[in-house]
Amino acid sequence: MAEIKIVGLGGSLREVSRSRAALEVALDGAAGAGATVELLDLRRLELPMYSPDLEATAPSVIQALLETCYDADGMLWSSPMYNGSVSGSFKNAIDWLHMLGSREPSYLHDKVVGLISTAGGTQGLQVVNTMEFSVRALRAWAVPYVVPVPQAPRVFADSGEVQDEIVESQLRLLGEEVVRVAERFARDPALHRQVECDEAAERVGQA
Repeated sequence: MAEIKIVGLGGSLREVSRSRAALEVALDGAAGAGATVELLDLRRLELPMYSPDLEATAPSVIQALLETCYDADGMLWSSPMYNGSVSGSFKNAIDWLHMLGSREPSYLHDKVVGLISTAGGTQGLQVVNTMEFSVRALRAWAVPYVVPVPQAPRVFADSGEVQDEIVESQLRLLGEEVVRVAERFARDPALHRQVECDEAAERVGQA
């Protein structure tokens, strides 16, 4: 079986981004589980705003985004919470993935996705819920085990690194689970996706 590739998409436009730092830890967990990983950092990508009128002449950065996501076996998504939802830059990246609808199979068909959010306050699950809607719309499968990180100023150092060992272990475990489920999908395309994702959540819950 070919090596599993996991792509991380997210971060924020801040120079020191907590959601990007969380995503990097989860990608480290995926790499530790044997996957090849790649980070799509929204700050570095500098994606133009999505418009259907631009699809026919989409710039090279959009083409690279589409190919990288489409070729992945699984993904990790991470966004800060802005006004109770995902950031505009993250939503914009997801909007560009609409162009994958013309592929066969279309969109992110049967890819497994792990979800992460960071929030300055006590909430954060709203962001995960919003991302899960997008996962379903893109015909992928979200691992039910998610990592919404509240009280981000306490969890992350000023330099951006995760300084809470429990949160770090949760993020690494999420990366490992995305690899584990993606590997099972790759070995046996006949597996029932929802059952496998649910079992992944149960396994993590018992850990």
